[in-house]
Amino acid sequence: MKLLKTTRPTTKQAGDAAEDRALQHLQAAGLRLVQRNYRTPGRGGGEIDLIVRAPDGTLVFVEVRQRSSTRHGGAGASISVTKQRRIIFAARHYLMRLPQMPPCRFDVVLVEDTVQWLQGAFDAG
Repeated sequence: MKLLKTTRPTTKQAGDAAEDRALQHLQAAGLRLVQRNYRTPGRGGGEIDLIVRAPDGTLVFVEVRQRSSTRHGGAGASISVTKQRRIIFAARHYLMRLPQMPPCRFDVVLVEDTVQWLQGAFDAG
């Protein structure tokens, strides 16, 4: 008798699946995808999981967080001040390429058993 080996998804595959779920949730709410996985060049830069546009024209920079366990506070607790700074850095880099500054905000989508969308989760301050 041969046992089937079960493979767990890689961290990248799990992250991509969480981003897919988050994007579906946002699109169902009327937001439109502008760009996915925007990265600044060089080391130490930042990354934005999803950049979407709200129906009112607001450009929304979205951080998607997934955790399989809530032992350490869950997905929401994993967004440190350092992580926020990197997202803000990447957003500023992205915005420099645009001819005009649109209204913007930073949202977080937590993917656990359910999808939770936190609008205006933090500021560029």
